[in-house]
Amino acid sequence: MKILSKSGLAIVLSTLDGFREQKVRIEQYVTDSEIAASILWDAYLRGDIEGKTIADLGSGTGILGLGALLLGAKRVYFVEIDADAMKIAEKNYNALKSEASIEGEAIFVNKDIFLFNEKTDVVVENPPFGVKKRHADRVFLEKAIEISSITYSLHKIESLGFIEAFCREKNIKFDMLASFSFPLKASLPFHIKRMHRFKVGCFRLRNS
Repeated sequence: MKILSKSGLAIVLSTLDGFREQKVRIEQYVTDSEIAASILWDAYLRGDIEGKTIADLGSGTGILGLGALLLGAKRVYFVEIDADAMKIAEKNYNALKSEASIEGEAIFVNKDIFLFNEKTDVVVENPPFGVKKRHADRVFLEKAIEISSITYSLHKIESLGFIEAFCREKNIKFDMLASFSFPLKASLPFHIKRMHRFKVGCFRLRNS
């Protein structure tokens, strides 16, 4: 099976397993398959996926990194601090590899992103939004621009000012490629609504 369209990618990504039990303290939530496919397809059309070495920082259950492999990435590092999430990512990878055309290498790294120092061509990430731990998203951005020249990162639309200030401070360029209505399904005891949506933007940072 070869992925030939954004919709085809979204369909495959929608079959992946999500978190068995989301951990509030590290802001775990499932990245929507349609949003993941949109971001990755845009990156693919820009030449930022095929044949590239990519790091999926805070990879969770692996949706962004696995999508990159489906689109022809040469190598993807899945960097995730939570061992339970990493096991699901590995399971998802093995399931996909048996059914889809994946030739790239998958490397699973169970550690804090702060300790990851491999140089890559591109970073894809859906970092914590800094709700439970202030500036958690900044830590992810700093690591991303340290190891790569191009970063695709999801942030709340309200963080636009922060992204602008960060890029000005680091003397790098950025574009907001798209905005999405991010669905957050009720999965924790304190969630009242069955589905809550909030606006997020995909930002592409370039530091070269």
